[in-house]
Amino acid sequence: MHQFLPYAWFGGRCVPFAEATLSVATHALHYGTGAFGGMRALPNPADATEILLFRADRHARRLSQSARLLLTELSETTILEAITAFLRANRPSTPAYLRPFVYTSDLGIAPRLHNIETDFLIYGLELGDYLSPEGVSCRISSWCRQEDRSLPLRGKISGAYITSSLAKTEAVKSGFDEALLLNSRGKVSEASGMNLFMVRDGVLITPGVDQDILEGITRASVLELARAMDIPTLERPVDKTELFVADEVFLSGTAAKVTPVRRIETTDLPLDRPIMERLRERLTAITEGRDPAYDHWVTRVRLDG
Repeated sequence: MHQFLPYAWFGGRCVPFAEATLSVATHALHYGTGAFGGMRALPNPADATEILLFRADRHARRLSQSARLLLTELSETTILEAITAFLRANRPSTPAYLRPFVYTSDLGIAPRLHNIETDFLIYGLELGDYLSPEGVSCRISSWCRQEDRSLPLRGKISGAYITSSLAKTEAVKSGFDEALLLNSRGKVSEASGMNLFMVRDGVLITPGVDQDILEGITRASVLELARAMDIPTLERPVDKTELFVADEVFLSGTAAKVTPVRRIETTDLPLDRPIMERLRERLTAITEGRDPAYDHWVTRVRLDG
């Protein structure tokens, strides 16, 4: 049962969550013509009047770009100002997940993106670990990751997540925690809502943007950190069978953070994950505001501002 934050940003202002309602005829509900973001909000352990947001500028930029794919304008400044107002209204005292969402708000039945109204909302919920930090089991999904030529995969378009939903349910109902999707060329793409990394012979490897992945912000952060920590990195196509012989496999995402994969199909993976652990510890320190070298990755929202 989700514990939603008491206020939502809706219609350009903060309203009680229960009052942020949409018509059953809302265009985006029927056609998936929306785009969303996901952002972690962490109360500062050292200052109860401050909320820490990890790479808020990058999240706002991606959502603004996603809106453009829906032929609508939503500036980064508008997004960040609304998030600040939202946090000050809610004053979360526990870790929370924020969901900003831009969508076609017209009432109608014609699938289109021209001559249509759009709107923007934010809601949030309390969220600890989305996946077990001890590790998850994964199956190779029978569903294929979409191609960029059929869907704009550079944005988090809501309609694209039908494939993720099918893959996730297939995995859970067959006894696994998570799904791994291959692309149309048979290469590893990503999980249902996370990017994938593996380690082979000391090299950190992840599918590149040419493998129909979402350009994850946590993914980009892990790669940047790894290079700064002198961990060799490589972005390249990944074959399915490589996962079974990898030294380490892990997932990354805003909700998932950095989560190890302990088993793929019937293959148990090594429990020793030195590279992943180094990266996870560093990323945790950054998100908690404990790493001065990466303080620029953290936006601090004063609740009494």
